[in-house]
Amino acid sequence: MHEAITIKMCGLGSHDVMAAALEAGADMVGLVFHPRSPRFVSDERAAALASQARGHALIVALVVNHDDAALGRIMDVAAPDMIQCHGSESPARVADIRALTGRPVMRALGISVATDLLAVPEAAAAADMLLLDAKPPADAAYPGGHGQPFDWSILSGLDPAQPFMLSGGLSAGNVGEAIMRIKAAGQRLTGVDVSSGIESAPGIKDIGKIRDFARAARIAAGATA
Repeated sequence: MHEAITIKMCGLGSHDVMAAALEAGADMVGLVFHPRSPRFVSDERAAALASQARGHALIVALVVNHDDAALGRIMDVAAPDMIQCHGSESPARVADIRALTGRPVMRALGISVATDLLAVPEAAAAADMLLLDAKPPADAAYPGGHGQPFDWSILSGLDPAQPFMLSGGLSAGNVGEAIMRIKAAGQRLTGVDVSSGIESAPGIKDIGKIRDFARAARIAAGATA
């Protein structure tokens, strides 16, 4: 029996978009606290969006090498259910963040070649959840949401017992293929994460694409159940 697929929609920035994501059945909603991202939300906006989502989906705060003071502020304004470390945080730092915030931590790892999987065991041991994302371009200003998938066949080198979520260039047009291919290969895919794939431009979410993505993911998850 396959595990159900969790749908995470990240980089949400308005009440209309949050409402659409919740209505579409997003299990997790991501708020981006990285100032260089086009999806960055202010403290005031984050507080309002978190209040809107609370009790309907898990609220995930995406951070990139934030210090303790910044993490404390995020906890005060948004009280997220989970912290997503999307920078160069070490396993020790991930453990520190869990202790500081009292929240589970999702660790994102950038993948572009097979050897990138070598970092998985240590990262997975330190975190509560693993997110495998497409590695950003070398000159990128921010670490995720660039709209390009990595070669999913690389995941054949992953321990089949290792649960993970998938991100990187997913959209309504390819999420079904990703779910079916990866599950057919015997990998323990537990969820999919989307940001740029539900946008009309960087940071501008498209309500139709939100609905289409959720529908495509649910259909594929049902087909592999």
